[in-house]
Amino acid sequence: MFQVNTFCFRMTLSLLFLHFLLPLVSSIMALKEPAGCKIRITDKGLQMLKFETQKFVEEELSNITMPEMKGSEGRFHYTITDVKITELNLTHAELQFIPELGLLFDVQNSSISLSFNRRILYWFFYDTGSINASAEGVNINTALNLIRDNEGRLKINNITCEAKISKMRAKFSGTLGRVYDFLARFLTTGMRFLLNQQICPALNHAALVHMNTMLETIPVRSEVDQYIGIDYSLIDDPVVTSRSLDMHFRGMFFAMAHQNQTLANYAVDPVIREYDRMVYLALSEYFFDSGMFSYYTAGIFQMDIVKEKMPKDLEMLLRTTYFGAIMMLNPALVDSPLALQIAVNSPPKTSIKTSGATVVMTATVKVMVLPSGLSPIQLSSMTMETKFNAKVSMKGKRLAVHADLRRFKIFSNQSALESLALIPLQAPLKTMLQISVVPLINNWTKRGVRIPLADGMDFIEEVVEYHNGFIVIGANLHFSKGLREIITGDNGTDIESNNI
Repeated sequence: MFQVNTFCFRMTLSLLFLHFLLPLVSSIMALKEPAGCKIRITDKGLQMLKFETQKFVEEELSNITMPEMKGSEGRFHYTITDVKITELNLTHAELQFIPELGLLFDVQNSSISLSFNRRILYWFFYDTGSINASAEGVNINTALNLIRDNEGRLKINNITCEAKISKMRAKFSGTLGRVYDFLARFLTTGMRFLLNQQICPALNHAALVHMNTMLETIPVRSEVDQYIGIDYSLIDDPVVTSRSLDMHFRGMFFAMAHQNQTLANYAVDPVIREYDRMVYLALSEYFFDSGMFSYYTAGIFQMDIVKEKMPKDLEMLLRTTYFGAIMMLNPALVDSPLALQIAVNSPPKTSIKTSGATVVMTATVKVMVLPSGLSPIQLSSMTMETKFNAKVSMKGKRLAVHADLRRFKIFSNQSALESLALIPLQAPLKTMLQISVVPLINNWTKRGVRIPLADGMDFIEEVVEYHNGFIVIGANLHFSKGLREIITGDNGTDIESNNI
């Protein structure tokens, strides 16, 4: 009886524990950070990368250095020096995705041509000359494991490599070439063994050192301009399927002067469903909202319209509208300059629908009179509500936004009667915004922000699609440099990324 009660007590505790634990696990799963930016490289993009990878591997293998070989067979003593790879024919090469792991570079039934010098002593006869050799049935199987490192950067974490040469042939030249042909069997056996031992270390170094150097050119946390920066750190390991490599980035802007003051991400997690193009870029509303929030935090969204910036017809209309208020203050102020102070009073908000993208901005507009030698005097304060159409475009690896004023409204903060009096100002103020403020905004955004692609890779043939809550840009890839140039730079030295 006691044992039964004990069992029931333990079962009750277990159920209570699960009762409290499951909601906790569910809440943790629900708090997973959505991606502000996603990039998908498809198997079509991988085919283009294959040719660049093949050329890079050929260049890496051509730099293999072989040690000096010495040996003897009966009365023959030989020394082999200056081994050089003269040609690689990696005709049967494939680059493909390995689900849940990374990439596979596979070479089958290819060949390598070599040359080296010989020194042979037989009794008192001494002979030197060159030897041409060929390695046939070259098979190389290399798997690269892709992960997110501690800094949130894409990295090759591990490489497994297997190299095998089926057979090797050597042909002697010189006067006694035919006499020494029987030595070829011994020499090629040793050469094949050494070459097998050299291929994988060369590819290991190429992947873990050179390729990771290239990946370091992808910005993780970098400066956009003097006001804001962007965080492109990966929020989880890359997702690899048989058709694609998906990378999920934080995609968050921040103010350079207030880097810890950031916007929480409650936006829709962008979804990429297409595979037709080489690469896809998806950006959520949060990507744009965090940029607006960062500019707002940096104090950029405010300006004074005064003196030569003030359109003459607008100043005349303001003077007519507020003539009575000026006279009540002081008749001597009638000829004093007028100014507008515009300050955005909350971070602008982006909305992305299938019909396009819009940005809503609310600002306070103050009408000021500027008496000479005195402090500015406020005549009125009004609220301005604006809505912009935002057109997203891509050039190379820079994302730009162009804004057009779509809707404009002003109303008084004081009274409904004053709002009626402001109706004549609607059209002039809208024109002033289109002439003065919108070009200023576009001047910030037309320079664009770099997307997380390695140096030397660019987007071409872009197509922008708008979805509810996010944008997807499909494109093809263009290599403006060869893979070796991307990795080492034009001058042959390693590239350093411009991160902060």
